[in-house]
Amino acid sequence: MEAKNSQYPVKNHHSRRLWRRAMLDRMKSLPPFSFGVGDRFAHEAEPQLAAFEKLAGRGVVVAPVWNKSNREHSFIGSEPASVRVAAERAVAARNWPHPWFVDADHIRLETVDRFLASSDFFTIDVADSIGKPAPENDVRAFVARHPELAKPLAVPGITKVMRMSEDAVARIAGHYLLACREAGAIWRHIEAARGGDVVVEVSMDETDEPQTPPQLLVILALLGEEKIPLQTIAPKFTGRFNKGVDYVGDLVQFEQEFSDDVAVCGFAAARYGLPESLKLSVHSGSDKFSLYPVIRRTLARTGAGVHLKTAGTTWLEEVIGLAEAGGDGLALVKEIYAYALDHVDEFCAPYASVIDIDRARLPRAAEVERWSGPQFAAAIRHVPTHPEFNPHMRQLLHVSFKVAAKHGSRYTDLLVANRAIVARQVTANIFDRHLAPLFLGPP
Repeated sequence: MEAKNSQYPVKNHHSRRLWRRAMLDRMKSLPPFSFGVGDRFAHEAEPQLAAFEKLAGRGVVVAPVWNKSNREHSFIGSEPASVRVAAERAVAARNWPHPWFVDADHIRLETVDRFLASSDFFTIDVADSIGKPAPENDVRAFVARHPELAKPLAVPGITKVMRMSEDAVARIAGHYLLACREAGAIWRHIEAARGGDVVVEVSMDETDEPQTPPQLLVILALLGEEKIPLQTIAPKFTGRFNKGVDYVGDLVQFEQEFSDDVAVCGFAAARYGLPESLKLSVHSGSDKFSLYPVIRRTLARTGAGVHLKTAGTTWLEEVIGLAEAGGDGLALVKEIYAYALDHVDEFCAPYASVIDIDRARLPRAAEVERWSGPQFAAAIRHVPTHPEFNPHMRQLLHVSFKVAAKHGSRYTDLLVANRAIVARQVTANIFDRHLAPLFLGPP
């Protein structure tokens, strides 16, 4: 039995063109290059934007996408509207003339409503539905609608012909069908409230196993049937994408996988009625420095776009700035670290799959209490070659931002009092360590 919300048959090219034209007329356009930034305490939007200004001054325009998840709002006690207010003020203050967005990060049907009024970019997270068994009749119907998937496919940009049997297509579809239907249900809920003038991303990355390029192709066919105006897709890549530290994995394998996924996106967009602007989204967990040359080479070779959802590190740059400022700022960040160390299990549990902390290498609070501001800053500033850099301490602080939230105005007042030094850390981090290496290359 064919699902009620299924798209037109794949051979109906006329219907596909009509639907795509209607979709493009109403959806918000995402530029080829976009970059996610997190601002957990809503104080750094302007210095963040300054980094994008520097890049634009070098001839590369990248759209900033301010993102903050429901979980982060809950931890901090903030509301989604605060992200848009901070972004609007920064854009007005700096007269930013280019596109910018506010992302409802990793939303689900039960959390999306609080983001509808203030967001224009929606990252739909369906990871919890991946692997739930789909009705066998629905899987068989999908395979019947897409006989091309079980034939040898020459995908432009991929050297080897892609081959899947009907059984393989059925296994993949069975694994992802319910997740894609959930994405469709969330999209239709957003559309009913907001219309089509938004950017939609579907996230498949928060799951155990990476998706291969053939799996991605089947996923995109499934999402095409849901008629989602999908502008970015976030698959799970091979390797470790830990929070706030560099990629751990085989760079050669990642480059091949990323390149093949770019090709699959282009092929699927044309075949399944998805937007021609469809691009990959890399949920990096921030600071994946070794991946930037890999991604840059692929973009240069293919002309593809990319969305990088980095987030996170701005909170650490605030901590670094307060440490460098000394005085009350340094005293507070030492308190934050001591508290985080005492509650390491509590803070690490929600992020267990995306952090690797060797607790034996976490310095004792009494030792840190004797550190100078520059020494504390050097320990968590992400310069891996620095002899004092401690990735374990950095990861712990990365996931301990709600300790600062507990201090309320004491923390935010110190951000205001030390605005200049904090802003320098924020701007330099985003431009020097992220934007420039990814979009400009080596100096």
